[in-house]
Amino acid sequence: MSKASRKKESKGRKKRDEARKIRQTRLIVLGVVILAIIGISAAVFLRGNGHISTTGTTATAGGTTAFSNPSDKPVILYVDQGNALVDRSNFPALLTFAKSQQFNTIFFQIYRSGQLLFDEDNLSYFVETAHLEGLSIYFSLYFTNSSQLIPTSIYGLGENGISLDMSTLPGSAQNNLLATLKLDYKNGTAAVTTDNLTTTLKPDLLVLETYDFQAEQQYIHPGIIASVEPLAISSAQEYEQELRYALANSSGVMVFDYYGLLKTGY
Repeated sequence: MSKASRKKESKGRKKRDEARKIRQTRLIVLGVVILAIIGISAAVFLRGNGHISTTGTTATAGGTTAFSNPSDKPVILYVDQGNALVDRSNFPALLTFAKSQQFNTIFFQIYRSGQLLFDEDNLSYFVETAHLEGLSIYFSLYFTNSSQLIPTSIYGLGENGISLDMSTLPGSAQNNLLATLKLDYKNGTAAVTTDNLTTTLKPDLLVLETYDFQAEQQYIHPGIIASVEPLAISSAQEYEQELRYALANSSGVMVFDYYGLLKTGY
C-alpha cells in the first residue's frame, strides 16, 4: 500500500473516531437531561399527591389526610408514657413521626402520679432536640392525687410550656395547681388538658378532650383546642374527618396519643 493510501486511511479512521466520540457525548448529555426530567416530574407528582407538603398534608398508612392550617394553629401530638415509654433512645423516632404527620407541637408527659420520670439532663435534651426539628414542646404533668405538687425543677429549661392533666382531681385542687403554675412559671405557656368540657379554668391554652365526637361536637369552638383519639375511632376516614373538623372549628387540635396513632396506623 502506498504512503498516500495509508495517509488517507489514517485520516478516515481519525474522522470516524471523532464522530463516534461526538455521538457518545451527545448520548451522555441526552441521558442526563432525561434523568433530570424524570426527577422533576416525580417531585411534582409526589407534591401533588401529598407526600411532599409544606401546606398541611398528613401522610397516613392508608393515604393522605389533607387539612388546611393557614393560621399555624397548634397541631398537638400527646405522648402518654403510661401507654408506651418514650425516652432518649426513641425520642428522635417520635420527632420524625410527628413531622411526617404535620404535627407542630408535642405534649410530652414527663410526670405521672407524683413521679418525675426524667432528670434535668434528659429534659434539656428533649427540648433542644425538638427545637432543632422546628417543633414546640410542652412538659405534660399527669396528676392523680391532690397532694401531688408541680416539680419546680422543670421550670426554665427552654420548654414552650407546661400542661396540667388533672381531670381526676377535685375542682378546688385543679384551681390551686393552675394558680400556682401561673404565679411561678414565667418562661412559657400554661396549658390545661381536661375532660370537663364546661370547665371554668382559664389557662393560656385550654385543651378539651372531645373524644366522643358525635356527642361532644357542640363543645368544639374557637378559643379552645379540640381533641381526637385514634383508639376511639373505627377507621382512617373517620379519623381524618374529625381531625379536619376540629382544626377548622377550634383554635387547634390535639391527638391523643402517639401510641394510639401508631397502633391504628391512621
